[in-house]
Amino acid sequence: MSRVSKRDHILVGLDIGTTKICAIVAEVPEEGPLNIIGVGSCPSRGLRKGVVVNIESTVESIKKAVEEAELMAAVQINSVYTGIAGSHISGENLKGVVALKKQEVTRDDISRAVESARTLAVIPHERRILHVLPREFMVDDQEGVREPLGMSGNRLEVNVHVITGAVTSAQNIIKSVNRAGLDVVDIILQPLASSEAVLSAEERELGVAMVDLGGGTTDLAIFLDGSIRHTAVLPIGGQNLTKDLAIGLLTSQTDAEKIKVQHGIARTELVHGHQMVEVPSVGDRPPRQFTRRDIAEILEPRVEEMFDLVKREIVRAGYEGMLGAGVVITGGTSLLEGMPDAAERGLNLPARRGMPTGIGGLRDIVSNPMHATGVGLLLHARQHADNLEAAGIRHGKGLGKVFDRMRSWMFEFF
Repeated sequence: MSRVSKRDHILVGLDIGTTKICAIVAEVPEEGPLNIIGVGSCPSRGLRKGVVVNIESTVESIKKAVEEAELMAAVQINSVYTGIAGSHISGENLKGVVALKKQEVTRDDISRAVESARTLAVIPHERRILHVLPREFMVDDQEGVREPLGMSGNRLEVNVHVITGAVTSAQNIIKSVNRAGLDVVDIILQPLASSEAVLSAEERELGVAMVDLGGGTTDLAIFLDGSIRHTAVLPIGGQNLTKDLAIGLLTSQTDAEKIKVQHGIARTELVHGHQMVEVPSVGDRPPRQFTRRDIAEILEPRVEEMFDLVKREIVRAGYEGMLGAGVVITGGTSLLEGMPDAAERGLNLPARRGMPTGIGGLRDIVSNPMHATGVGLLLHARQHADNLEAAGIRHGKGLGKVFDRMRSWMFEFF
């Protein structure tokens, strides 16, 4: 096995989810799509609603997923980009203003404007900034500027979306990855990563809600006019559906999960015929028979609750009636039969199921909604590196700052 690091044209995305941990390895060509060369996954037993609650269990799952990906890719993984979710995530929109030094916008001016907005964020001691995402710029009186570099003017304003998270949650992710023998290059908000994988430029322009239906959380990212406008992480996911089935069918959660995947359907009116499903009982009791409609009647109220929470968040954020491209659902729970139909009904928006795009190599394996975050981590990492003149991919420059940031998070309270 060759020892390949991040600096040798390799990127690794590590999706640490509530129900599964997945490692995806990609080669980064000079041009063209990422080339997926390895995928590894393992059931996750150390997280609850997107947050690490058992480090040892999480470490073991990470090791297994990474080992599987290493074997498939024939490389040794040293560092990863990983995601973060959980109801502790929050976002706010802020504005920064600077005077131009040379009456022409330079990269330094853009950095100063973004930093001025960042300093306005009131961040409690127990929280840290994850992302500062520019939404739009204004040069003097010219509004709606996407790329201000080189424009003439005296004053530069920027609107940014600042995303923060609990330091302890980030620390536990970093600690788990470190104990698995890996470095964390950067932590990326999961809905931001998923959006990179499943949304088109046209959808971002028209206005779209990306809803990542995971095992423990439902992640929301709203885009309009080509930039991110709002993010949220809701504490409900596929595990809630599984628990409802286990209680309603009087069976184990393991069997309930299998029944959900094989026979589940999101809406009762989509059930046709009278297909019977054999449901194992708990203990030595004999199995029982349920119709597929019985299963749908258990799942439908929880699915409606999921999309009701998403709709409330869209309304609360002020984007009702502004999403011309509708909604894109992704994540493993979106694979439940009838989910796009349930999303359209619940949100009153056109809906589609989002598959990862913009990749080559093992495309057949990762072109699945459950891999949206993992692939998105790679796409986000590449774009970020390209913006820094391919820092860490071709030259190994620029990694110091992000590694220092990860170290500061790790040791700040120890």
